[in-house]
Amino acid sequence: MKVIFEGTLNNEEVPFKISMLSLSHLHQILELQHLVIDSLENKDILQPLTLDEFEYILGGNGMIIGAFVNDDLIAFRALLIPLIDQDHLGLDIGLAEEDLSSVIYQEISNVHLKYRGNRLQQTLASIIMKQLSKLDQQYSYICCTVAPFNIPSLKDKFAQGMGIASLKEKYGDQLRYIFVKELNEKKRENYIESTMLRMDDFEGQKQLLASGWRGIKMEKKDDEYWVVFGRNEVH
Repeated sequence: MKVIFEGTLNNEEVPFKISMLSLSHLHQILELQHLVIDSLENKDILQPLTLDEFEYILGGNGMIIGAFVNDDLIAFRALLIPLIDQDHLGLDIGLAEEDLSSVIYQEISNVHLKYRGNRLQQTLASIIMKQLSKLDQQYSYICCTVAPFNIPSLKDKFAQGMGIASLKEKYGDQLRYIFVKELNEKKRENYIESTMLRMDDFEGQKQLLASGWRGIKMEKKDDEYWVVFGRNEVH
């Protein structure tokens, strides 16, 4: 197992290593995902991956990296090369059909409860994006879905410079933000206008997004979460 990063857990002063995962790690991956989902008070905020989906990724359709303490998997993060179908996230953000093959998904990330607070999600995000360039195909967009009020995941996506491009029902009837980041974008976005809506104002947010606004960050005021939207001009 090739080690691609070594570090020390902030809270424990315990060394850890990050490696590329393979099909041989499936049992550990599924065990950790089950542990994380089992701990959630609201299980609807996280869409788990199935055994078939993990096998699809590890079979050459993306990548999964994992953090280990000794031989124990304590966190993992996945990228998925999606099938081109009617549920493709590229369609949700307004891409033309011929551009869908330039989209890769940032998929699930899980961190063991015992090791939270060590910025493992952010560390894995940084490393997996560096590994992305090693895939055979180059991608222009990275997309993902996050449930409203899944605060840790929302913070994670905004911290990576991703923005909300759409809010709609996915996975049947589950409401999800569709995040996107243009990987090849070297131009600076200047938001010439901004506004805020409460996170539970779903219809208001949908109307803004449909009018060309993009969710750019979130804030907490008076114990309520708000989403900040920008209307930008690219220079």
